[in-house]
Amino acid sequence: MSVRGIRGAIDVPVDEPEAILQATTTLLEALLEANPSLEPQDLASVIFTLTPDLCSVYPAKAARQLGWSEVPLLCTREIPVPAGIPRIVRVLAHWNTELPQQAIKHVYLGEASQLRPDWVSDSS
Repeated sequence: MSVRGIRGAIDVPVDEPEAILQATTTLLEALLEANPSLEPQDLASVIFTLTPDLCSVYPAKAARQLGWSEVPLLCTREIPVPAGIPRIVRVLAHWNTELPQQAIKHVYLGEASQLRPDWVSDSS
């Protein structure tokens, strides 16, 4: 079995805990919908990053609220690229799966779709 990376990102309207948690939940649910065979118990780990303008809550809390209690989760900060899009939550999930890399569906929502326009057609 291989470990495959699943990427995704979403913009957050304001730096408030509820807004970050709602956006992160939307992103995680979209990843699950885009990859129907993905089960949380098959995740080796998940890394969340936030742009420097988001700091009011850990986005991993949204994953815990979805029941991902056994998945190792980590939150960290994106580097402050001067022309970067503000208020973005990114995710990199490491999935134990038999699927080939080209079968993995990445999800970029809202303003975050500018980050990987080549993958937007695969997004929900």
